[in-house]
Amino acid sequence: MILHAGLVSTYLDGFWRGVLIEGASGAGKSDLALRMLDQGFRLVADDRVLIWASGGALYGRAPQTLANLIEVRGLGICSEQALPFSRIVLAARCGPAERLPDRAHDDYVGLSIPVVSIHPLEASAPAKLRRALQHLGRSAEGAYLGDLAADVSPRPGGDSR
Repeated sequence: MILHAGLVSTYLDGFWRGVLIEGASGAGKSDLALRMLDQGFRLVADDRVLIWASGGALYGRAPQTLANLIEVRGLGICSEQALPFSRIVLAARCGPAERLPDRAHDDYVGLSIPVVSIHPLEASAPAKLRRALQHLGRSAEGAYLGDLAADVSPRPGGDSR
C-alpha cells in the first residue's frame, strides 16, 4: 500500500524506529522531515511511502523513483542519502494537536500503530516526536526489559540462581 506521507527514522535503544508523517499537501510534512534530519534522524521516504506488514511489525520504504529524494520548499528536489527501509512505530498527523490528548492508535495494513497529532511547523515538533518515541520505548519494550533485569538481579550472599 502506498501512502501520501513521509518517513524518517532514528536509531534508539538498539533499534531503528520510524515515524510516519501524514498530512495534506502543503501541510508541512517535508519541512518537518527536513528539521528532523537536522536533529539526527535519517530520511527513509518523502511524499510517498510504500508500507507493508511482516512478522507482526509495520515497515515502510520509498518507491524506487523517489528513493533518496526530498522536496525542500524554495529549493526544489534535493538528494539525501536515505535508509532503504525502516520499521514504523509511530504515526504523526500534521494538524491541530490537543493539549492533553488521549492515547490514539490507527490501523495500517492490519496493524495498530500509535498516532500523535502535531503542528509540523512548530519549532518544537521534532523534539516532541523524539520524546514520543522515547516514551514508546519505555512503555512496552522498556517495561519488558526492566522486568528482565529484575529477574536476573543478584541474590543476597552472591547466589545468582
